Amino acid sequence: MLAGLGLLLAGCGIRPTEVPTDAGPAPSRLPCVLDEDSVSQPPGTTPAKVYLVCGAQLVVVNRYLAEPTGPGPVPVARQLLDQLLPQPSGAERLAHFTSAVPSGTALSGPRPGDPAHTLRLTVDPAGLTGPGLAQLVCTLGESAAATAQGTVLLGGPGESPVRAYECDRELRANPARTPVPTVPVPRG
Repeated sequence: MLAGLGLLLAGCGIRPTEVPTDAGPAPSRLPCVLDEDSVSQPPGTTPAKVYLVCGAQLVVVNRYLAEPTGPGPVPVARQLLDQLLPQPSGAERLAHFTSAVPSGTALSGPRPGDPAHTLRLTVDPAGLTGPGLAQLVCTLGESAAATAQGTVLLGGPGESPVRAYECDRELRANPARTPVPTVPVPRG
């Protein structure tokens, strides 16, 4: 009987390995799907993409922004940040969407000496969780708040340095494990 059990277990086809393997995050059974066809665009608004966290990845949802109240990236960036701060709508929560951007986060434009398009947060970007920073970078990176190269220039309060962040496919797929990609900060 023991010999039969040993043969059964040995024949399962899975061989042990001493090499650590990483097959990525486990598959999710969360829906991460919204019925956005039933939402019509309010008059006087512009469609915008906002990234929320769902199933350990970033997923785009559509939102509508008022026309910017001034020139430059700050008015658009503030509206997008306002879309990330509250917890998602009831329908979004039912589809398992969340936001990792801390409440109370605000932003302003560049300080003297900062490159153009710099956005200064009231929190140090390096202190944000991976998903929270990824949400900001990916959302702002697909808007008028990004540089011509598609990067997002973020700094924090005080003497926090300005860093240029990029949103790529790997970051959207795994924002918690992947450091948010940075590139050299453009001068000028």
